[in-house]
Parts: sequence; C-alpha cells; structure tokens
Amino acid sequence: MTAASGPNTLRISISKLDFHMRFNRRTATTITIFALTVLGGTADAARVNPFFSASTLPYQAPRFDLITDADYAPAFDKGMADHLREIQAIANNPARPDFDNTIGAMERSGRLLDRVQETFYGVYQANSNPTMDQTQTRESPRLTAHEDEIYLNSRLFARIKTLYDRRSSLSLTPEQAQLLDVYYQQFVHAGAQLSPAEKTELKALNKRISTLETTYEQKLIASAKKGALVVDQKSALAGLDDGTVASAQKEAESRHLAGKWVLPLQNTTQQPVLSSLTDRETRQTLFDHSWNRAERGDDNDTRATIAELAQLRAKKAAIFHYPNYAAYTLYDQMAKTPQAVENFMQQLVPATAAEQKREVQVLQDAIHRDGQSFSLQPWDWNRYAEQVRREKYALNQEEIKPYFELRTVLEDGVFYAAHELYGLSFKRRTDIPTYNPDVMVYEASDKDGSPLGLLYFDYFKRDNKSGGAWMSNFVGQSTLLGTKPVIYNVANFTKAAPGQPQLITSEDVTTMFHEFGHALHGLFASQTYPTLSGTSVARDFVEFPSQFNENWALDPKVLAHYARHYKTGAPMPQKLVAKIHKAAHFNQGYALGEIVAAAQLDMKWHDLPADAPRQDVDSFETAALKATGLDVAHVPPRYRSSYFLHIWSNGYSAGYYAYLWTEMLDQDVFAWFQSHGGLTRQNGQRFRDMILSRGHTMDYGAMFRAFYGKDPEIGPMLAHRGLTENAQP
Repeated sequence: MTAASGPNTLRISISKLDFHMRFNRRTATTITIFALTVLGGTADAARVNPFFSASTLPYQAPRFDLITDADYAPAFDKGMADHLREIQAIANNPARPDFDNTIGAMERSGRLLDRVQETFYGVYQANSNPTMDQTQTRESPRLTAHEDEIYLNSRLFARIKTLYDRRSSLSLTPEQAQLLDVYYQQFVHAGAQLSPAEKTELKALNKRISTLETTYEQKLIASAKKGALVVDQKSALAGLDDGTVASAQKEAESRHLAGKWVLPLQNTTQQPVLSSLTDRETRQTLFDHSWNRAERGDDNDTRATIAELAQLRAKKAAIFHYPNYAAYTLYDQMAKTPQAVENFMQQLVPATAAEQKREVQVLQDAIHRDGQSFSLQPWDWNRYAEQVRREKYALNQEEIKPYFELRTVLEDGVFYAAHELYGLSFKRRTDIPTYNPDVMVYEASDKDGSPLGLLYFDYFKRDNKSGGAWMSNFVGQSTLLGTKPVIYNVANFTKAAPGQPQLITSEDVTTMFHEFGHALHGLFASQTYPTLSGTSVARDFVEFPSQFNENWALDPKVLAHYARHYKTGAPMPQKLVAKIHKAAHFNQGYALGEIVAAAQLDMKWHDLPADAPRQDVDSFETAALKATGLDVAHVPPRYRSSYFLHIWSNGYSAGYYAYLWTEMLDQDVFAWFQSHGGLTRQNGQRFRDMILSRGHTMDYGAMFRAFYGKDPEIGPMLAHRGLTENAQP
C-alpha cells in the first residue's frame, strides 16, 4: 500500500490482500464512477467502449492503446448494473441452492466490473490526473453502496447460509469448501446478520468512510507534491551526486521554476538524500517538509480527515459488537487478535531499544569527530549513519551504485534468481501497449516453456503517482474463468537525466526483489476460483513471499550474476561484496525501530473504542509514540499519522504490523532454505508447491507449518538483524 525497500525497511505492497470477495475490491482505495456526460459527452457515441468486451490482446491485457479517461465512467456504470442483475438472478433463483448455482455463479459474475476496476486501480495509483481524481471522488460512495447491496442482500445470504449449514454433506473439493467458508464469513462480517436498523446505520458509515478514504488519499498526494523542497542555490545541495542534482534541476523545470532545484518528497518520513546532504540547514528544512507535509493548515491538511476516520471505524466495529476496529479487522488474519499482535511486537522492543541507545551514542561521537557540537537530531541520523558506515565498514553507497544498473538488475538479477529457483524464463514484449512510456512489459514462461503471464514494470517516480512501491493484477488467474495473470510492479525510483545511466541504490535493488516476490505469488497462482487466487490472502501473509524473495538479492550466486559495472561490465569486486555483507547488521536499531513505532501507532489508532471522543491528532500521536518504549525522539516513526497512507487509504488499518510478522515468517523459511542447500531448484519447487501456488485455499497457520514443520518463531528474524544478543533479558 507499501515505502522504500530493503529487508530492514518497508514498502507499500498493494496486492489483492483485501479482495475477500471479487466484488469487494480494495475497500481502502475504492474505485469510483462518473457519468459519461460529465466526463466527455457523447460526441464519440459510435465508438465501442474497450471495457465492454474482453481484451483481444495476449492474456487479455488492458487495451491501453484504446482506453481513454472517459471510458472508465460508463464502464463502471454498466459494470455495476450488469453485476447487480447477475447477483439478483442468483439470489432469486427458484432452484434449490447448490454450490455451482450460488457460489460458482457469484465467482463468474461481474466480469466487466472486474476489468474496469483492475485497470482503473493500476492507472489511478501510478499515473493519475484531475479527471481520474474527479471520477474517484464522485463515485466512491456509489461503489461502496454497490458492495452493500450485495453483502446485505438477505435472499443471497440465505442461499449461502443454506449451503454453509449443509457443507459437510455437499461433497465439496477442499478448494470449494474453503471458498464457501470464506463467502459465509465475509457476508457475516459485512453485516448480513445485522438487524434492518443496524444495516441502515452500517450503510451510512460505509459511505462516509469511503468518502473520507478517497479524500485522504487525494489530499496526501497533493500535500506531498506541494511539500517538495525548492532550493534557490545549488550550494545548498552540496554532497549530492551530479545525477541527483541534474534530476532536481529537471524536476524544477517540469514545474516551470527556472534557476531552481526541487527535491520531491518520498512517501516515508526520512528522505533518501538526507544521507548525502552536507548542509545541515538543508537537511533540517527537507526533514521538516517531510514531517509536516500534511499538517500545514491548508486544504491538504489531513488531520481532520483521519480523526473522523478513526472515530467512524470504531463505531463500525461496535455495530458488530467488537471492542475496537483492530479486533474487527484482524479476525481473518494469521495473527487473529490485537493481543497476539501486541505480544509479537513486544518481543521486538527490548532488543530494538537497546540497539537504538548504542547507535545514538555512536552517531553523536561521529558528529564530534566531524568537528561539530550540535546534538543529534532526526535529520542528522542518515547523514552520520552513512559516515559511520564508511568509517567502520569502508562502505560508500556511491561506490556501490555503478554496479546496479536497473535493466541489468532486473534481467540478470531478479529474473535470474527466479530461473534458478523455479526454472522461469522472461522475454521483453514491446508490442503490448502501456499507460506510460516508462513502463516495460515482459512475458513469463514456466520451466517447460508454457506461458505463465505478463509482467509490467513501472519504476520511476512522477508527480501523479502515489508514493511507495506495490504489486497488483490487471488480470487475475482463474481456471474457472480461463484467465492467466497480468501483473504490475510499481516503484518510485529517481529517473536518471537524459543520456545518463539508470543507476539505482542498494535499497532500490531490494525493492525490485521484494515486489517481484509478490509477482511470483501471483504468477504461480493455480486456483479454480478467483476469490482464492494468488495474492488474495491476509495482510499478515501477503508480505511473506515478497520479503522472502528479498533474501536472494545478496545471495552470492545471484549477486555475482547482476552486480556488474555499468561501463566496463566488470563484476563487483569481492572486497566490496564482503563489505556489503559485513555491514548488513549496521543501523538496525533505527531500521527496525521506525517500523515498530509506526506499527504501534497504527494499532493505537485502531484500538480506540466507539465511545472515545474524536482525537486531537497531534496529542494522540505524541502519547502513542511515547508508549512504544522506543527512542522516537531520535528515531521517528516511518510514517506519521497524517501521511500514513497504508492505514488510512491502502487497506492496512490495524495491519501495518504485517510487515514485521511476515518478516518473521520469511526468515524462518530462509533459515530452512539455508539448512537445505539454499538456492536450488528442488527447494524452489517445494516453496512453490506448498506456499506460492496455494493462494487462500487453506488456513495460513497450517500452510506455514506444513512447510516449516512448526509454528513461526522470532529467533531467525532477530538473528538476521543481528539483534539476538540484545534480545536477552
């Protein structure tokens, strides 16, 4: 949802994690509809809307060569209307309910709505414009109402309940039994058993929540753009490499700011260039722009929006007799309860806090060695952490970047690891239309040469792109529907100036491996029913395959295959490789602390009971962070409340802990791999068969235990971060 990368950092990963029902798309980023007459009139009435029939492109890929902004509105309108007719026909079917005429029929319904939603989501988050903003704003409540019409349809639920009550006698396959259970639980959770008065209240809450989530996302995109730092003097950028300075100049030119330089904001609190900027005033100003981006008291201030959202979510949970929204939303996650989440995170605090204390002293000493007398502040951390890294490990990020050229990393690193583990091969497709010229398309083939799916890669930041990095589908896999996956990976890397090589950071490299881990989860989907397919899993499971795939970025065999100097083609020297591995545990108090603080902030917001008053955002955040037991003065949370996109508009409400939880899972499994020979086809096939290809066809705990042999444990995760000793009492 999210979002720099790295095994010790996070990114937004917008998989189909909230697609519990095919007609209940990501509720946090609900698509909207807008009347054709408003968006473009009917001058082209004879033209056939490209969404009205399945695409004729390979894999039914979206017809970006034909789609216009004006096509979304009528497609949404017709898609919802068609879908409701199909649902009504199922609900009113006079035949006795059976699996195919009820559950199977629902899985086959809504095909037009699927096409337009999946395409709109992908384009809107990656390449939006004012027309699409208008579309989403006007129709978000209507789509929410559409979902309520289905979930709260008493006739439809009666058919589902009849099947659920008779499930033991229906001779269902394991996947069918799981699907029936998911449908029943989701309908109950959406309000199917509420009284008429409660349903009316729920509909009103859902409508308002949907509107606020849309408002929040649009405010945040606008505030991030407005919050970019404009620099008048090139000297203020001292320390930045020529490519970054040129990119800042190009950004200023694109904003018609002649003679200036612009440093855009990334989604996180810390900004990447803070590690290089030598001018302390520039560092502080940039940090302040990031920290206060959505709290400036203007039209893009998000605080009133999130205060109302938190209160309404708590009220929604109370309708279902849950004590808070966290309990309401965690019911179908692997962790199950807020207490389980809290217990898990508390295991991380002692080691993290101890390491933070040591790191603060190390960096303060570095400041003094630099001849400075100021006290360490958050905007100094990355600068002096990088200095210590160079001193202690003789490791300079600028020394590494020449070995990380984007296309080489993708084709000879990311793809190579997938070939070694799973036998996959990839071919560039330049005949597939895209929504932006920067997007690259590849076709993936299985080990036997059979086609698997299409992959779109959109890596560069734009003003009209949401922050972070993510994966999702334009087309989902389903043998019932005869579809194969069409997947996209999106990130926000800095684009090189024209004529310059596209070099990326080590953090960007890990982002690429991470998001491709999601892509593998989607590519290997082998489900009959779309609701259970691929990445349609819980938040605290969906990040497991992606974070696991990060581990191969530094695997000796993989690294040697892609880390080559962009000019000479020479491999990265072994001395430099050794430095990278030696420095892997550096700065872990910060890296883990900012995540834990953000995750606990999320839980505090969603622990509020329904009778709590509307919160003052700043006061609430201060108290919540103080309660973490961490050094939040030096190590601020990765996201403040006001720009915490994951939890307010990307489906991770009471779910940001999932990145930490799934890191535990991925390190358990990576430890298993290491003890069984590492990067081998046999190990990859086992992981594919038991995890990556299973979707949501079974209980997550049972799935994990079948592979690992026992319940997840935190030891390998702490060892991976070099914190094992600090974890002892």
